[in-house]
Amino acid sequence: MKNSFIKFIVFIISFSLIFSSCGKKSDSNNTVSISGAFALYPMAVKWADEYKKTHPEIQIHISAGGAGKGMTDALSGMVDLGMVSRSISKEETDKGAWYIAVAKDAVLPTINSGNPALKDLQTKGLKKNDFEKIFITGDITEWGNTTGGISIEKINVFTRSDACGAGEMWAKYMGKKQEDIKGTGVFGDPGMADAIRKDINSIGYNNIIYVYDINTKKKHEGLEIIPVDINENGVVDADENIYNTIDDIDKAIKEGKYPSPPARDLYFVSKGKPLNKATSDFLKWILTEGQKFVKEGGYVELQKENINSELKKLE
Repeated sequence: MKNSFIKFIVFIISFSLIFSSCGKKSDSNNTVSISGAFALYPMAVKWADEYKKTHPEIQIHISAGGAGKGMTDALSGMVDLGMVSRSISKEETDKGAWYIAVAKDAVLPTINSGNPALKDLQTKGLKKNDFEKIFITGDITEWGNTTGGISIEKINVFTRSDACGAGEMWAKYMGKKQEDIKGTGVFGDPGMADAIRKDINSIGYNNIIYVYDINTKKKHEGLEIIPVDINENGVVDADENIYNTIDDIDKAIKEGKYPSPPARDLYFVSKGKPLNKATSDFLKWILTEGQKFVKEGGYVELQKENINSELKKLE
């Protein structure tokens, strides 16, 4: 399991580097260039692979680099589509950002599976205010302080060094912005997951696809999730015990049992409505035939009414 996880991280980074040189908007009607959020990257790769089986003439170039890069590249015209894993601001729409939701995902508070307070955390969970004291104010600094235990092990907080949807949504859950999160900065979802795996006293946040193995449906070796005590009663109730498998958390998101944020829509963004036929056709396919690959890819598919409203944007 450990080796497969390491290979997965290497694949993600390598694939991104391979295509980073291709992250330039093409004048060809048979090419689609995409860059941006790590959260949407694996799903975009899956969609591209499946789409090319029936559209071999279309070239789709994809690079990861964070939601901030995706938005910047899209608005500057460097790529046809930017991948963004957070809400789109009015400032961005005023600059011409056109966007379309394509799937759902969530950010999860992630810790090492050997964490000294793991048993108590899985029983009691943490409240929003507890997370704020760890990530924002720094008032909670030892694992024993989180659940009333006796552990004096220091909490090692990790955050994202790149402008990303995961950081923005996790901070928004606590009423803040990504730059308000304290901790050691690491680049990208793969970097965050690897840092947590290597540090028994660590805490961070990851998108679903980087916590779970989509083949086994279980959490990657070395990673665990802190249950969010949504009703703040000090106990992880049945409705809050939703992290055992990727299917469990996906179901919870679809049913609205995981708070939003950090549950959110994932978007493709462009500078104005796409004029490139290859881009427009690819987006229409994603919202129709492509939705059947969403759950398989470890994400949450859009509801039918959402799909219909997004398709209208392409008319």
